[in-house]
Amino acid sequence: DGMNVLFIVVDDLRPVLGCYGDKLVRSPNIDQLASRSVVFSNAYAQQAICAPSRVSFLTGRRPDTTRLYDFYSYWRVHAGNYSTMPQYFKENGYVTMSVGKVFHPGVSSNYSDDYPYSWSIPPFHPSTEKYENDKTCRGKDGKLYANLVCPVDVTEMPSSTLPDIQSTEEAIHLLNGMKVNKQKFFLAVGYHKPHIPLRYPQEFLKLYPLENITLAPDPWVPVRLPAVAYNPWTDIRQRDDVKALNVSFPYGPLPDDFQRQIRQSYYAAVSYLDMQVGLLLNALDDVGLSNNTIVVFTADHGWSLGEHGEWAKYSNFDVATRVPLMFYVPGMTASSVRQGERLFPYLDPFSHILGLVPQGRSKRVVELVSLFPTLAELAGLRVPPVCPKASFHVTLCTEGTSIVRYFNASRGKVEEEKDGCEDTDVCVNEEPVALSQYPRPADTPQWNSDKPKLKDIKIMGYSMRTVDYRYTVWVGFNPNNFSANFKDVHAGELYVVETDPNQDYNIYNNTAHGVLFQKL
Repeated sequence: DGMNVLFIVVDDLRPVLGCYGDKLVRSPNIDQLASRSVVFSNAYAQQAICAPSRVSFLTGRRPDTTRLYDFYSYWRVHAGNYSTMPQYFKENGYVTMSVGKVFHPGVSSNYSDDYPYSWSIPPFHPSTEKYENDKTCRGKDGKLYANLVCPVDVTEMPSSTLPDIQSTEEAIHLLNGMKVNKQKFFLAVGYHKPHIPLRYPQEFLKLYPLENITLAPDPWVPVRLPAVAYNPWTDIRQRDDVKALNVSFPYGPLPDDFQRQIRQSYYAAVSYLDMQVGLLLNALDDVGLSNNTIVVFTADHGWSLGEHGEWAKYSNFDVATRVPLMFYVPGMTASSVRQGERLFPYLDPFSHILGLVPQGRSKRVVELVSLFPTLAELAGLRVPPVCPKASFHVTLCTEGTSIVRYFNASRGKVEEEKDGCEDTDVCVNEEPVALSQYPRPADTPQWNSDKPKLKDIKIMGYSMRTVDYRYTVWVGFNPNNFSANFKDVHAGELYVVETDPNQDYNIYNNTAHGVLFQKL
């Protein structure tokens, strides 16, 4: 009798969480989940933008195989009729359900969140999602604006609620149904916050007095950053409050006090998210399913909070590509509890400062493209075969590799330094690496640098993250035949993690690194 799966994916959440060592944030419920989970501290998305990342990890294929680098194509038509992770569970007898933002809505999931292929029942979207970008933020003058920084009085909002609150309620409703009908399920819950606008219940601001909020450690554009690598955060410039600041394009910078407000509101939105996750996991306990349900918690990519003079995602830096990733597996990452005992009691972010530590932590570099084979293995399903080099014609295969082999190692105090490379891994020095990529329309930042449409892509930045380095090359790209020309290098970046954890000192042009370059 296989395990159920509760798959929680958050929009634009970088690992500002207590369980990842953040000292400021209040995230007691996610930290409690971490204390029963294996936590991966080096997990990376394959492209730091919503639709391409989600299609990549839901199909288990990289963006060069889904051929989705923007928002405007449906992989089944445009690339190949690839099976998805929820589809595979559905074909193996699971009831599969989607709540909130799981697939990116629109053409990239066929205007249906890939229903009926991926889901047993039509996906749920909160009714108040449509107000996300409306003028719902009250300014100092009492008027309403479409701001970036947007703490609200929930009772004044349409239907007196917010989308993530509705998604939690629906997910709990579905869990109650599963308790009754006793079928195996795969429930995906996609939360919107902390995606912009930073719209959340205003009481969460109390947790973060402005005087406690610092700027990013490196709020300037690095001297040796190639212009092609910079993302000009066009999306936040379009919000009313940012527009009013009249900041110069493309490098800004935003005024210090406003940078602090953005950071404050991002943290507040994370605590609001934590409350939703807490209520959801508490409900899993309530229906008596926490002993036979795998819980996965991750995000589609990160979000810059002023590092390198950048905001938003749209880059290859760790702040944009690194995500939280944790797996609670009953009986494996935590011992089973007795009937009636609670694994996930709800913790109020306003009163709990726990400092719980993860059950197990792995520093292994892993990728979101590995979620599909990993969850298949954890649930006891056959792990999909590894894709051949070109797999456009192959319906079921994965370009990721199951990371279950790291689970046991992470719980011993000392992790084996190198437990070698599976044939499915991309490796340097017998050590798996993470690959990410980002397209650009030009060598210098312009209005569409953050989100170029396929036909406008001229350069692809391919980025490799090893335990010790981040190495990126920006090469010529032809969108007509999807080919990258690695002989046509426009720029390069190389950062040493140990001495430059924030990736501020690009040493790509230092010739002293010849041997290392050959390896990478």
